[in-house]
Amino acid sequence: MSDADVAVLLLVRVVLGIVMIAHGLNHWRGGGRIEGTARWFTGLGLRGGTLQAWMSVVTEIGAGALLIAGLLTPLACAAVVSVMLVAGVLAHRPNGFFVFKEGYEYVLVLAVVSLALAVLGPGRLSVDHAGDIEVTGWAGGGIALGLAVAATAGLLGVFWRPAPKPTEPQPTDTAEAPAAPGRSAEQETR
Repeated sequence: MSDADVAVLLLVRVVLGIVMIAHGLNHWRGGGRIEGTARWFTGLGLRGGTLQAWMSVVTEIGAGALLIAGLLTPLACAAVVSVMLVAGVLAHRPNGFFVFKEGYEYVLVLAVVSLALAVLGPGRLSVDHAGDIEVTGWAGGGIALGLAVAATAGLLGVFWRPAPKPTEPQPTDTAEAPAAPGRSAEQETR
């Protein structure tokens, strides 16, 4: 691995780690604090909004710190991918692709960068490399993607209970019912 490769991996790890820590801190200390984050998660259909808010804070800050250190990189990447999958499915998917419309563009990029990092590994300037515990290639990517999908499915299976979509009231009186195509309401009542 060239010095440029090592530098790029370090840059990606550190930037992604800082983004995740900032995201976690914002869920914790920003805007509506934990209470606001909990209300938001509840509004997305997740039960236990306060628990979800704290789990997101711990996961995002923890994964960010692990990425910056280059420690347990596939697990840190799995955490990022899982958080982005949940965010993409619950909050951003209904809005389409583009981030300026609250779409899933941003979370998709973070998830793919994390998966790529799991495959490439943290590089020489990492705790994983120093401790000779690097897992890279298909194994690193497989661990990250497998754990992310399992964690996301588990979280959604246990906690996600979306509110049913409101249905239009059905008319109960035949005089109120719309006429069949090609027939008038008067013809319908005869």
